[in-house]
Formats: sequence, structure tokens, C-alpha cells
Amino acid sequence: MLSNLRAPEIILILVVIVLLFGAKKLPDMARSLGKSARILKSEAKAMKKDGEADGGAATTSEAPAEAAQQAPRTIQAAPGDLSSSRPVAEPTQTTKQG
Repeated sequence: MLSNLRAPEIILILVVIVLLFGAKKLPDMARSLGKSARILKSEAKAMKKDGEADGGAATTSEAPAEAAQQAPRTIQAAPGDLSSSRPVAEPTQTTKQG
């Protein structure tokens, strides 16, 4: 579907976007889209790394104790942008005794 787009269609789409949002807001929108993409990429890497770590090493009883001692994960912002980095609240794991 997207392979059928030629230069006139792409230009028309860009003109409509500029008319809808205005030229002043486009850089801010692109910047926030880039930040969102970086956050998504870093979270996907973290989830993949957590999944690989849980695959083989989680069978020992020491793994939950190690996880409790680690510092909370933080979503990393763009370099120099300290206002958008924040700690990630992870659910606590409870063990059922009985």
C-alpha cells in the first residue's frame, strides 16, 4: 500500500500536515516523537534483557533477593534533558507460602 505513493502524493500529505498543525508546532512534534521512540526502544531492550535473564537464572532462590537489592530502573531521557527522566514503578512480586 505504501509502495504506491509517489512524489505528488507525498507532497500533498506534507502540505496537509503543515496546514493542520502549523509550521511552528512541527519541530516540537518531531522532537517529542523522537523522545518517545527512544523511550520505547530502551524499554524494549530492557524487557528483552529481563526475559533472557529470567529464562535460565531465575530457578535459584537467590534471584529474588538480588532483584530486591537492585536500584529502581529509570527511563532515560535524551542527553541533557533531565526533566523527562523518571523512575519506573515495577510491581512487587509476592510469594505464596503454605
